[in-house]
Parts: sequence; structure tokens; C-alpha cells
Amino acid sequence: MTVGISLPAGGEQGENLVTTLLDQARQAADAGIGAVWFSQRQDLDALSLAALTGQAVPGVRIGTSVVPLYPRHPITLAAQVRTAQAASGGRFQLGLGLSAKFFVEDSYGVPFERPIRHLREYLEALGTLLHDGEIDFQGQTLRARTAFGPAGVPGAPPAPVLVAAMGPQALRVTAELADGVLPFLAAPKALDDYLVPTLNSAAAEAGRRPPRVVAMLPALVTTRTEELRARAHEDLTFYERFPSYRDILDRGGVERAGDLFALGDEEAVAAEIRRYREAGASEVVVTQTGFGTEEERLRTWRLLGELARQEAGAGE
Repeated sequence: MTVGISLPAGGEQGENLVTTLLDQARQAADAGIGAVWFSQRQDLDALSLAALTGQAVPGVRIGTSVVPLYPRHPITLAAQVRTAQAASGGRFQLGLGLSAKFFVEDSYGVPFERPIRHLREYLEALGTLLHDGEIDFQGQTLRARTAFGPAGVPGAPPAPVLVAAMGPQALRVTAELADGVLPFLAAPKALDDYLVPTLNSAAAEAGRRPPRVVAMLPALVTTRTEELRARAHEDLTFYERFPSYRDILDRGGVERAGDLFALGDEEAVAAEIRRYREAGASEVVVTQTGFGTEEERLRTWRLLGELARQEAGAGE
């Protein structure tokens, strides 16, 4: 099982945020962490950061968690993916998400209509572009045509595509057309009872092998458990308003999103990470490691590197 982190971790400082994040990616790799995933924000571009990191930090796998597919066209996204894949020497993995209606429409002025149909057509088009380099596709929500012929980048094999899918319909589409899922705030119970069986069943029906399950888990090694738990409840309340997150929380038997923030000493955080593996996660990506102090972040990263080394040793 790969153990990764998500950047920005929170609380980054410095005169140049991109430089800071590259330095943190090097620091994570030095600690033994196997993968670095970049969050897409409105101030930073995750794909650009992934490409830069792929060149600057050898060995570590890189990804995005996640890039909203609205309003990017798959031809444009495929070009960005090829660039990041070539820059990293084949170590890039694309994390995609539908986002939410209010965000897409308010931010971009793009109608959020028939999202499951759009996800299906988007994944079909993107998969064709990444594998074949050209497309002439006309769907119900999407038109894509490579007017200038095949497009390919030497050194850029097709990158894995993962989707931040949690609803039943999105999981089925993902199982048919993508390589895995990136669920956030999906408790071990939700993984074990619902998400993994739904995903694997849909993959079997489509004649495909079980997709990867890359569980995103907020976690921090700290002695300030009660203080930070109260803050986590406040900071993660945002997610409780979204139907998809509310549903996955309910399936996991979780009332407050902040309850899923793994807080405590090394033993407590490691035990929580192992619960996700036992529930069916093939990988765990730890988020919000900058939630506390710099010392707490570094302590957490040292633990994650040690867990990665233990996993590697167990697999030999």
C-alpha cells in the first residue's frame, strides 16, 4: 500500500508558494513518503505543480486530487496530462472530480447539467485521447475532435485516471471507464460496506479488474487532540452541506466530518490508517498535515515514511 500526502498541506509560508511546495515535496520524498498529490485551487494549478515536481523530485509518484472536469475540455486536459506524465517520467496520475453545482455555476457560469452523463462522456473522450492521441466524438453533453490529427508526446504513456466518485451512479461509471477512485471523508465502514463492493461489482459486470481505491484521510500527529478536534469540526463543517458528502458520512456512521480527522500520537494515527487498508483501500493519502504546527507536520510525515517502509518490507 502506498502512503501519500496532499499538498498544499495548509499553513505554508515563504516568499514564493510554488518554491515552498516543491521544497515540501522533496522533504516528503526524503521522509520516505511514496506519493504527493496536489489539490486544485483557484490560486494554484495542480497540473502545473505536478509537472514541476515530476522534474524536480525523482522517484516520488505525483498526482492531482482533484481537478474539476468543469470547465476544462478533455482535449486541453489531455495535453496537460501528457505534459505532466512526460515531465515525471511516467509517474503521474490524474485525479478528476465533478465538483458541485453551486461552485461550477457560480464560479464559471457553466451549467451543471446531467453530471453523470457528462462524467461518462468525459471519461470516454479523455481515455480515447490518452490512449489513441486523436478523437472524433459527439455525445449528448460533449463534442471533441482533434482537428489537427493525432497528438502524442514522447515519454508520456497513458496516465492512470482516478475519479473522486462516491455516489452509486458515479461509482459505476468510474468502474467502467477509469482506473480508480479518490474518496474523501469516506469512513472505513463506508468503504467496506458500500463503496468497495459497489465499485468491484460494477467493474466485474464490465469485465474489468477491481479499480484502485485511494482513500483521502485528514490526519495529524499531535498532543493537542481535543483542541484540534474542535477546530476540525469547525473547518470541515463545509462538507456536511453537500449531498454527496452527507451521504458518504451517513454510510460510514459518522455525524460530523471533523470526527474523521485522525488526531493523536503516532500509534493512534497509524492505527487509523491501517483501518482504511483493512476496509479495502489500496492506498491512503493523508491530507491537512499543515493543520497544526510545523513540528506536528514533520512528525506526521516521519510517521508516514515509516509506515511506507514497513509496507515495502512486508511486501518483499
